[in-house]
Amino acid sequence: MSKEVVVVGGGFAGVEAAWAAAERGCTVTLYEMRPNRPTQVHRTSDLAELVCSNSFKSNLLTNASGVLKEEMRRLGSVILPIAEKNRVPAGEALAVDRESFAEEVTRTLEQHPNITIVREEITEIPAARPLIIATGPLTSDALAAQLQGLTGGESLSFYDAVAPTVTADSLDMSKVFRASRRGKGAGFATAVAEEESSEPAEGPGCAGAPEESADYLNCPFEKNEYMAFWQALTEAELAPMHAFEEADKVEKMVFFEMCVPIEELARRGAKTMAYGPMKPMGLIDPRTGRRPYAVVQLRQENREGTLWGLVGFQTRMKWGEQKRVLQLIPGLENAEFIRYGVMHRNTYVNAPKLLDYSCQFREHPGIFLAGQMTGVEGYLESAAIGIIAGLNAARITQGLSTAVPPRESVLGSLCAYLVETEPKRFSPMNSNWGIVPELEGPVIRDKREKARRKGERALAAFDGFLQTL
Repeated sequence: MSKEVVVVGGGFAGVEAAWAAAERGCTVTLYEMRPNRPTQVHRTSDLAELVCSNSFKSNLLTNASGVLKEEMRRLGSVILPIAEKNRVPAGEALAVDRESFAEEVTRTLEQHPNITIVREEITEIPAARPLIIATGPLTSDALAAQLQGLTGGESLSFYDAVAPTVTADSLDMSKVFRASRRGKGAGFATAVAEEESSEPAEGPGCAGAPEESADYLNCPFEKNEYMAFWQALTEAELAPMHAFEEADKVEKMVFFEMCVPIEELARRGAKTMAYGPMKPMGLIDPRTGRRPYAVVQLRQENREGTLWGLVGFQTRMKWGEQKRVLQLIPGLENAEFIRYGVMHRNTYVNAPKLLDYSCQFREHPGIFLAGQMTGVEGYLESAAIGIIAGLNAARITQGLSTAVPPRESVLGSLCAYLVETEPKRFSPMNSNWGIVPELEGPVIRDKREKARRKGERALAAFDGFLQTL
């Protein structure tokens, strides 16, 4: 094989794959169809454009996402240093100004002497090897059909959604307060088991609890306001599916559980949102001195602080309905929406049947998949798999065997998940300690201590892997 690598797709995975191969001496041609062929969710022609949240999740080394970032840094990630330069306040999480971030990523790749960016839609699988396909969930119909032929129809899908963004100067700050959840900088709290008969937030709450940061804006609800909002969500008119999605004749839509539309959560029960993205745990309304019944959090979207996104509020309501319903949120009565929520199909292959640990097709040597198409979920996870594909594409041009991080690392565990999962049970997965092997020795009951030790073990094992490259 030549020392030329072809990468199709300029999202997070494609960018990292191209960079990894180029940094290892390969000549890389990166194809991106935008702006010649737009998508229903992208707004610019920039590489690595963020179309969902602007958060890359936790930076803490007691969190699997934080350890994954550190592993990526040690492998020479291109996007993480740029993310740090373009970060906006988000507590323990790494969040970025989405526009300046994507613009700098694009400039950085354009300036690399080994990378050529071609703005052209690829409709057939190129003959070049090694080839990395990283076109993501919005792969064009023509290339998707080619991939289906390559995989023997072994593809699956779920539905993903995007949350709205509002302007800061349109918020009623007499009703909104700044704070982060108790003991956490990040603003999203997943559902916590509660007694069915208990109320989400009656009573004085947890006054005086320590705050690590106050990076989020909070819109507090009284119980009657929450119930009216819940009712409006359950009755809201939804946008029709796109033609290509209707053609699937899907009887029941399958959602990735971390991105369930807010109206779908509402339909699961009156209290589901109050125990999920609207859980007020650790938040005290300074006007009342007590915890609200429920709360909507807003996260800063750009460096200037002029744009804020609704955390956990992915939606497929019609745009007019979004404005009507979301303006029922206290403080958002006159909100100006500069980005409405949308929904799209997210397609991935049945990786355990098709891919090896390096994300190379077993039956088609020299062809790699990268990003969400492999069955990982999340910006950083997609980017990390892109690094693995780019690293190994470069290695095979040099006549070397492929290399994958050890199972004890977070990235190695993601690669193992893609191969070792029972094919019938395979579904999208993001980084978490549950997929990383348990520690040896006595059982550690303290979750934070267990996470700390898993993180230390992961990075030690990862350093050993780096020495073999």
